[in-house]
Amino acid sequence: MTPGYETLLVDEKDDRVVVTLNRPHARNAINARMVEELHQVCGLLERQPRLLLLTGQNGVFAGGADIGELLRRGRDEALRGINSRLFERLRHLPLPTVAALDGWVLGGGAELSYACDIRIAGPSTVFGNPEPDLGIMAAAGACWRLAELVGESLAKQVLLAGRRLDASAALAAGLVADVVPADQLLAEAHALLDRMARSSLTALRLTKLVVNAPAAHPVADDLAQAVLFEGPDKQDRMTRFLSERGKSR
Repeated sequence: MTPGYETLLVDEKDDRVVVTLNRPHARNAINARMVEELHQVCGLLERQPRLLLLTGQNGVFAGGADIGELLRRGRDEALRGINSRLFERLRHLPLPTVAALDGWVLGGGAELSYACDIRIAGPSTVFGNPEPDLGIMAAAGACWRLAELVGESLAKQVLLAGRRLDASAALAAGLVADVVPADQLLAEAHALLDRMARSSLTALRLTKLVVNAPAAHPVADDLAQAVLFEGPDKQDRMTRFLSERGKSR
């Protein structure tokens, strides 16, 4: 473990910070502690702007948000935008962010990757937003950010029809910049960061600021999620999910 972090491995270098999601027993599911620690990383990069490489431990990026925690959240937690505010903060970090993805990139994990500037993938990468199956919606940016990335039609296929995008489909849609062998994924990500590090950091910072200027507002996500968090469908579906997962162990 990295000192000061329970759910992340954080490697600080002169020109970049490498962050590895590290809850392998839970497929790196995003829980409240991970959100807090990612906020710590954002604070670090706001105070001392550097490039960011985000990846996951054990061949998985993130299998979603922590369902047990989501089950306990209600309207007030939804209105706080716990995940959406973090991902929006990540999106607006001063310098470019790269996500190196392999395995499952689902739910909140997918939304975390959408908030990064550039994504590269291993061949086993699978994107998906199955939130409606659990009685909620993808309310941490996917409903507008994914459409910006891949277009409205494909975004609706993922968000409404439950379509999952494998690495080749994600590459064809422009969601990822490249697909590389899993054992070369981090090396390729660092090579990409190396190229950016050779650029003017001021130029990169201002370019990103301008590109991000028309960003959508996340309040509608929080309001809709607040309604869903209070409904019986979410309670029933998440309870059933946790029960079935317990039986399968």
